[in-house]
Amino acid sequence: MPCKPPKLLPPVGLDRSYRTFCGYCAIMAAEKVSLDTAGDEKRPHFQDVREELRPVAPGLAYHDTSSPNPNLSLPIGFRTLSIQVTESQHPGKPQDDVVNFFEQLTYHNVSVEKLCGMFGTAADRGLDNVVVSRNIQRDGKNTIAKAKPKYIWKVLGYLFGGFCSILWVGVVIFFICWRPLSDPPSPTNLALAIVIILVILSQASFSAFQDWSTGRIMNSILDLIPSECVVVREGKTSKIPAADLAVGDVVMLHVGNKVPADMRLIETSGDVRFDRAVLTGESEEIEGNVDSQGETFLEAPNVALMGTHVTNGHAKGVVVLTGGRTVMGRISKLTNTTKQKPTLIQQEITRFVRLIIIFTVILALSILIIWLAWLHRDHKPFMNVVAMLNDVMGCIVAFIPEGMPVAVTLTLSLIARRMKAISVLPKSLATVETLGCVTVICSDKTGTLTQNKMSVMSAGFVDGTYTAQEFRENFGNKSAGELTALQQLHRAAVLCNGATFDAATADLPLESREVNGDATDGAILRFVESFGEAPAVRTSSTEIFQIPFNSRNKWMLTMHNFSSSKNSEKTSAGLIFVKGAPDVLIPSCTSYFSALTNDIQPFDSAARAKLVATQEKWSRAGQRVILICMREYVPYHSVGTNDFSTEITKKGLEELTVVGILGLMDPPRLESAGTVKDCRRAGVRFFMVTGDFGLTAAAIARQIGIITTHAEPDSLADVVKQMNEMPNGPLPSCRDPANRIQKSLVLEGKDLVLFQESHWEVVTRYEEIVFARTTPEQKLSIVNAFQKRDNVVAVTGDGVNDAPALKAADVGVAVVTGSDVAMEAADLVLMGNFDSIVGGIRLGRLVFQNLQKVIAYLLPAGSWSEAWPVILNAYVGVPLPLSSFLMVIICCFTDLSPCLSLIMEKEEFDLLTLPPRNHKKDHLINLKIYAQAYFFVGMMETVIAHVMFFLYMWKYAHIPARDLFLAFEKYSDGFYGYTQDELNHFNAVGQGVYFVTVVILQWGNLLSVRNKRLSILQADPIRKQRRNPWLFVGAIIAFVIAIFVTEVPGIQRLFGTASVPVEFWVIPLPLALGILFMDEIRKLLVRTFPKGILAKIAW
Repeated sequence: MPCKPPKLLPPVGLDRSYRTFCGYCAIMAAEKVSLDTAGDEKRPHFQDVREELRPVAPGLAYHDTSSPNPNLSLPIGFRTLSIQVTESQHPGKPQDDVVNFFEQLTYHNVSVEKLCGMFGTAADRGLDNVVVSRNIQRDGKNTIAKAKPKYIWKVLGYLFGGFCSILWVGVVIFFICWRPLSDPPSPTNLALAIVIILVILSQASFSAFQDWSTGRIMNSILDLIPSECVVVREGKTSKIPAADLAVGDVVMLHVGNKVPADMRLIETSGDVRFDRAVLTGESEEIEGNVDSQGETFLEAPNVALMGTHVTNGHAKGVVVLTGGRTVMGRISKLTNTTKQKPTLIQQEITRFVRLIIIFTVILALSILIIWLAWLHRDHKPFMNVVAMLNDVMGCIVAFIPEGMPVAVTLTLSLIARRMKAISVLPKSLATVETLGCVTVICSDKTGTLTQNKMSVMSAGFVDGTYTAQEFRENFGNKSAGELTALQQLHRAAVLCNGATFDAATADLPLESREVNGDATDGAILRFVESFGEAPAVRTSSTEIFQIPFNSRNKWMLTMHNFSSSKNSEKTSAGLIFVKGAPDVLIPSCTSYFSALTNDIQPFDSAARAKLVATQEKWSRAGQRVILICMREYVPYHSVGTNDFSTEITKKGLEELTVVGILGLMDPPRLESAGTVKDCRRAGVRFFMVTGDFGLTAAAIARQIGIITTHAEPDSLADVVKQMNEMPNGPLPSCRDPANRIQKSLVLEGKDLVLFQESHWEVVTRYEEIVFARTTPEQKLSIVNAFQKRDNVVAVTGDGVNDAPALKAADVGVAVVTGSDVAMEAADLVLMGNFDSIVGGIRLGRLVFQNLQKVIAYLLPAGSWSEAWPVILNAYVGVPLPLSSFLMVIICCFTDLSPCLSLIMEKEEFDLLTLPPRNHKKDHLINLKIYAQAYFFVGMMETVIAHVMFFLYMWKYAHIPARDLFLAFEKYSDGFYGYTQDELNHFNAVGQGVYFVTVVILQWGNLLSVRNKRLSILQADPIRKQRRNPWLFVGAIIAFVIAIFVTEVPGIQRLFGTASVPVEFWVIPLPLALGILFMDEIRKLLVRTFPKGILAKIAW
């Protein structure tokens, strides 16, 4: 029911005794508005108003129920008064307060006219811009404040999560070794405890900074995803950001939209439905209507709640609550962030942390056991409790790559920036790596593979066809006999259309105007507006009912009354127009409008054959064919009632007359063919899943390379034949191309209805598939079928019908021009060209490769080369070649900066030539990497570093290596004639030699690990293709740190380090090149003998 334009609101600057409040102020009162009524007796005029008001809901708002009083100048639409109701009155039950608050709201119970009066709006005009500005200034933006993070839990997670938990054990041990176990107290152990605390704090600080930085990046990414709505303001329809909505705005909702605020529906199409799963968790859709049967605000069918999705139909509503005052806003204040399921890369990192901690505990326990069982009894002077605990701590520090958490967070953050640069916006950083594992992409056609820029290419009738240009020319030719038929088709196309031009672009040329509505309706709208008198056709009738197009029905219906009144009597005839898929509507047709005779003819088998032939001809050319029908109908029930909606829905598609057909072309995106080709090259099967006609879908699929075979694609009959030929028992995985059917297949939704598991076993093995005429439920079943057979599935789409599949997929990819529902369900949003999904796959694989390189770099020195000095010391009595302090320096400082340079590495070869990673078998850390890090590079570094240690002891202390083995307590005062202080000095310098050797040897490892297969001569870090200057920066930083910890006197006194002779800074340089050379030989053998044993165990 249309509303009367409201009177002007009282000036904001009026004295409080004369200020009036609309019904919305009840909400303001529930939060913060308080009117002091203590002095009402001093304001008799105001007192008179209160006496004639009664509350609609207890404690909420007073509404005028008296007869009009001529002595009062207050506009009747605003004669309301709010009283104070604060949430603090009910502490301890915030959830109940929210429910009670919404139970008191009455917006759903008042008439449409009264509702519009309460908010100063009109259904056909909307708000004035002045009122919009004032409401937004009063209420704020239509946004929900984000939940504040629980900082205490975050800080605890930073300090005790991951490797830090076991490092705290080391802190405790070092403190105990400082006091009371050491007498006198050992300042070295105290300093070590402080150093490890600083390491923990630095890691925690870095993690916190990265969380903040990553959060900022992700927020900036998500802010790029548009959230818009269509509003009516000052009588003009326009599209605005949802955040700019004001209370009282009139909003148009269409299928696929996300409801931008809490709204009272004032008009609906009769079949509008909402998905409230985001609020209720229930998957069942809720029907919407204009009337209410006394439910609460939360349950009322005439209320659309913010954040829910329009899954069918369209509606118009008045905004009653915005921002934090909405149901969504209030619930968000009470709920915590839901715990998300860890992604594949997060699972891999957790697995790696667990493995390292297990190895650390095993080695530490072995030293403890050997000390208790042997050393404590037979070599007590050699290793006391403090020395034993230092060795245990050495193991802990040695095996934990403390730089790993920093490298992981930096890698993901860097990849997020790179993704943003190629216009791929991930909602979660870790989702990117999952994209690299994808084996199947199921893509929607319209708007995803095509440009979603439809245009009418052909128009015709059962007995005649035209090109679009011929149709325009003949339409204006009044002497043509087909004029009546052309006019009939033009009128039907104008009236059966759900698209409108945006008022803001109404003055632009026809092709430049923005269209509110789907692409099909938009193309037909541009077509009919380009000739004839489309505005006159619209004004000649009144639309009294509409069922919008949806992916289930595949048709649209409008009913028009050509009398002046919309609310005509039930006996008045109406004209129904239906537009939709020919194969869906043809069975309901009984006659057709002849272009030859300009009259209605029976729709017999001959006419049906002509129409189907035209449909197939246009479809094979890649055109989407739309059939337009009509019928006269006299409804039994009154217009606007639910019974009327049910009647028209049931009877509207009976005994239809074919008016004509339109052929629309949506050209493929220029990049679609290249994208399909690149995905195939990456080992990813690319399928089309669309609601379009099978021949049209197959034609587009051939144009972009989804179907490459020259033969006709297989059909359901071929699937059944293949099924009968399948051997009994379990079948091999279809991940292997050798186990696939190298043919193309086209199936329609009607085929999928008949499917059993045995059918899917065959279908999932086809190399090329087009699924046509599918419903949202069938798209979901397609995704589930492939996932069940060990595939990682990505779904790309833009429509509301794609949302279930997007949500169920391992990676949902939405197009930014698509519906709000699709972008809400997706994990990634493509902001630019469709081929950016290939860049996403490439970066997803690069993430995994670079993290593997980081681990392969950290393990040789930060784990293997540090563990062996402790083992030699505990088991064979060699003086400790590397102190715990220097172990900490290697793990946390000298190895950290070079390993971070590895995350800047580009792909060493085209990663799209690799098959997708099998997430069940190909782990981040595996036996091949352990073999490379421990038994190849790690063993070389360990042997060389020990040789350098023994070389120094022989050259400067004249103690041969054979006498250092099994020395135990003999390495004390008098050993080779040296005092204890002199022996301690030799050991300290030897430890420095070992340390410097490992640091320099890691340079060779750094240059070798950056390439898994290629030689450094093919991919050096200097030439442009693989240039990475950060490698040299990292190496220089490590060198400076090594000089600092060995040469600074204060560090020497506190931690027992000593200056290293110059020759031991020089000798490791050629040895580092030797490690690089040895790895070059390994790579050469792998490249030369790709099927050899060495290639099979290569990482």
